[in-house]
Formats: sequence, C-alpha cells, structure tokens
Amino acid sequence: MSIKSVTHLNFRGDARSALEFYRSVFGGDLAVVTYRDAGAVSEPAEADQVMWGQVAADNGFQVMAYDVPSAMPWERGENSFFVSVRGESAQEITAYWEGLSGGATVVRPLGPAPWAPLYGMLTDRFGVVWVLDVVGDQGR
Repeated sequence: MSIKSVTHLNFRGDARSALEFYRSVFGGDLAVVTYRDAGAVSEPAEADQVMWGQVAADNGFQVMAYDVPSAMPWERGENSFFVSVRGESAQEITAYWEGLSGGATVVRPLGPAPWAPLYGMLTDRFGVVWVLDVVGDQGR
C-alpha cells in the first residue's frame, strides 16, 4: 500500500484557469469535474465551476484544486489550500481518517463521492483541513 500527499488549492471561480496555467508550466493531464457534472449544484451561477480538478504529469508533478462555493468562507491567500491524502484502499484511508478525527470537526463525512470510492474532509484539532480519499479512475 502507498499513500500520496498532494497540494489541494482552493479558489473562488478561478480553479479551472489556475489548473490550465499549472498544466502549461509543468505539463501533464488536466481532469475536471464541475458541480453540474457531480449533480451538486447549489448555486446555479456556480454550476460550471470546478468541484474537483487536478493536473498530473509523468514527471511527478501533481496539484489538485476546486472552487470554494460562495456559501462557504474564503479569502484569497487565507484558507487557500488543503492537505490531500490519497490512498489505494478503503482500509488504509479509514485508518488515517480515524487517526485524524480525534478532536476534529468533520466537514464532510467519509463516504462515496462522484470522483472517488471514498472521500472525506475534516479540520483537525490544530485547524488544518485534510481531504482524504481512495484514488478513483479520474485521479490516477
């Protein structure tokens, strides 16, 4: 088993442009799931914004990004990233989730997501936001 820690950047409407820019610099493949694609539109004006996106290159570069919905707080330069831990098995990710959960605030409970077999988000007791998931077909 192996895990991968990936920088997960947060934007407000600029995630696709940022990912395209990073791809132009580092190369690789761009994958994007919009809120519309995932059936998770809560604000119609945000339907085509990025709910999950990444650039992954053969040279090892990888970055993930999404557009923070307007219903959630976001300030440029503040809360601008998550720590994303990606694993290959539910057992592995569940163990990390349980380890991080002590004193944490669960943002999204660990469960299936449109882009991953298992996904969850929490803010640990130190204020760090962690996103944990089992790598799905889009994330490989």
